[in-house]
Amino acid sequence: MKRLLFLIAFAATAQNSQTTLTVDWIMRGPELYGHTPQSVRWSRDGSRLFFEWKAASTPLLAENDTYAVNRDGTALRKLSDEEAKQAPPTGGELSKDKSATVFVEGGDIYLYDHAAQMRKRVTRTGEAESGARFWQDARHITFQRGSNLYLLSLDDATIEQLTDIQAPGAAPAAGPPPGGFGGGRGAAAASSASSEQKGTDSQETVKKEERALLAVIEERAKKREEAEAKRKKENPRKPWTLPARHSVMTMMLAPDGKQVVAQVREAGDRGKTTIVPNFVTESAYTEDISARDKVGDNQPLMKVAIINRETGAQQWVEFSTKERPVQLFAPQFSDEGKAVLRARAADNKDQWLLALDLATGKVKELAKMHDDAWVGGPMSFSYGFLPENRVWFVSEQDGFAHVYTVNADGGQPKQLTSGKWEVRDFYLTTAEAGAAESQVYAMSIDGGDRRRLTKEPGGHEVTMSADGAMADIYGYTNRPPELFINGKQVTNSPAADFAKYAWSDPPLVEIPARDGIKVPARLYKPANWKKGGPLVIFVHGAGYLQNAHKRWSTYSREYMFHHLLRDRGYLVLDLDYRGSAGYGRDWRTGIYRFMGGKDLDDQVDAVKWAVKEHGVDPKRIGLYGGSYGGFITLMALFTQPDIFQAGAALRPVTDWAHYNHPYTANILNLPQKDQEAYKRSSPIYHAAGLKGALLIAHGMVDVNVHYQDSVRLVQKLIELRKENWEFASYPVEDHGFVQPTSWADEYKRILRLFDTTIGVAPEPVAAKGKK
Repeated sequence: MKRLLFLIAFAATAQNSQTTLTVDWIMRGPELYGHTPQSVRWSRDGSRLFFEWKAASTPLLAENDTYAVNRDGTALRKLSDEEAKQAPPTGGELSKDKSATVFVEGGDIYLYDHAAQMRKRVTRTGEAESGARFWQDARHITFQRGSNLYLLSLDDATIEQLTDIQAPGAAPAAGPPPGGFGGGRGAAAASSASSEQKGTDSQETVKKEERALLAVIEERAKKREEAEAKRKKENPRKPWTLPARHSVMTMMLAPDGKQVVAQVREAGDRGKTTIVPNFVTESAYTEDISARDKVGDNQPLMKVAIINRETGAQQWVEFSTKERPVQLFAPQFSDEGKAVLRARAADNKDQWLLALDLATGKVKELAKMHDDAWVGGPMSFSYGFLPENRVWFVSEQDGFAHVYTVNADGGQPKQLTSGKWEVRDFYLTTAEAGAAESQVYAMSIDGGDRRRLTKEPGGHEVTMSADGAMADIYGYTNRPPELFINGKQVTNSPAADFAKYAWSDPPLVEIPARDGIKVPARLYKPANWKKGGPLVIFVHGAGYLQNAHKRWSTYSREYMFHHLLRDRGYLVLDLDYRGSAGYGRDWRTGIYRFMGGKDLDDQVDAVKWAVKEHGVDPKRIGLYGGSYGGFITLMALFTQPDIFQAGAALRPVTDWAHYNHPYTANILNLPQKDQEAYKRSSPIYHAAGLKGALLIAHGMVDVNVHYQDSVRLVQKLIELRKENWEFASYPVEDHGFVQPTSWADEYKRILRLFDTTIGVAPEPVAAKGKK
């Protein structure tokens, strides 16, 4: 029986522990706690496992190395560069008979033979190829070069151009004149080429008279027309010149070989791209980085075109709603030739799965997802084909993200999973997750009971071999992820001195919010805690993240920093506030039209809980965080100044009207249509409320949340004559810092802020490493 794999999470608790740390030692980052193995893949016979990894001592910016290990976990070794080239590729498409994988590397196409365990270079061209995939069998490959699709036969190496798509405004290709492009083309050929282009009425009149008047012109015209007729007969395909502002993104040949389906992007009219200046460069000159547009600007529109392979005739797939543009995305094809695509309303409140008839370009609704806030959640964009003409997809229809199936020809969708937990990730076939842990389960494609495959509490990312061996990237709260094969540990990633500190497994607590909801949080409590001590709240970033769990945190440096704070006498809380991942649709959309509303209320309620339950001094409260966490820090200090005495806002959004469109428009709609939502959600409009001590820190080459955001806020604070703030700039850092020196400088400033405002002000921050 065919089975699916699911990840499911359930809550768990563990014990606490403690000792001493320094900022410089912690901020070594992966040079301390190690690098997670990546790109895990099995040989087709299941005898060996390959993955990308590097030792903790490897230079920070060095590329990962390729490793191989036997199925039983023995003979782990790093491959040489030449050996790594013959390892199975990390991406690409596997043929139906599973004998080969086609992939693109460096703009050229390669073929990997799994039996021979060797790669073969298929193309070596100046113009890059992309989107290589098998068509029908393992003997034909389609690929994109420029704006056109090609078909390559592996049997005789012939290449056929399947489309003739030309850029907007391009002149039609005239083709060679009689006799080819050899000598003697001269004025006659040039005259013939110019004759094909239609001119004004007066120009056409003169041209007609010239042909009737001069015999040589009549002769040339007839030869041109005969050549053109012959060319059209031999190649009847008409070129398609793209409309203005249109470009081809991806293309694929339908299973029947008759149509080409193209994903086409129409650029937004009069859109403007932001510029991020880069000051520290090899050229020693300031260089501009082209970044992104801002929310509310005219956005690109994604379309789908169907092109007849033989004639070049083109038609658009039509699907629209009243007064709302709809984005259409490239379809997927089943082995039987069925086509299904995803559509999403531009206002993000509706999404559809549509069956596509390639012959007519018409679509049929298979499933619709609606949300008065915005359609989202884990795997909300994912779908695929199952046996028996079925399509799986994920929907929050019952309030939590769950797996559904529907017949590709239509019918009532069937729910396969249910419960107050979320499907979070699709690995191998699919995944099901909950709150604090990630566990892998097997389930029939018809639903029903699940069988647990992983046992240890924490987080699991599984890769199965064709014959059922299991490779597992497993980590726990205080144990960085490592590679295991059938339960046997293969890698040991951290540096040796990482184990010298007793990293704790902070307990998960539930904090009662004012609306009766229980908000999960990690609690770091000093062993010698005394009432009247200080509290620091860490606010994780957004996008759709969770941090109150039993997995190794993506905020690894912050996890270690919280131990340092705890060891210095701070109580630390790390909340999964409203808007965090893992808790269902209502939790996810709790910030709709008001960021800095319920999510900030959760932080305030956490302060009240800590005061009541742990005796925290209400006059010694600080918080910090980066990105969305930096935004919440600003909103806390500006709108709740009597609750929070100090805060560090790292790379913060200060004005949502200046952030990107995909994220912001989901939550706040458009700034030109919902100014109220933007103003009440943007810290810069509330800066007059600042009373406590504020640290702002920002990377100057941040192409996500721009450095400009913090610069504009600084100017506002100057105009407001505020004095209790500090601004730290990091010239070489993007949104996610890389250099350990930048990390260390930033977190020494954070620690100094808390120690001098709400803390116990112990000895100065140590600048030496851990002994």
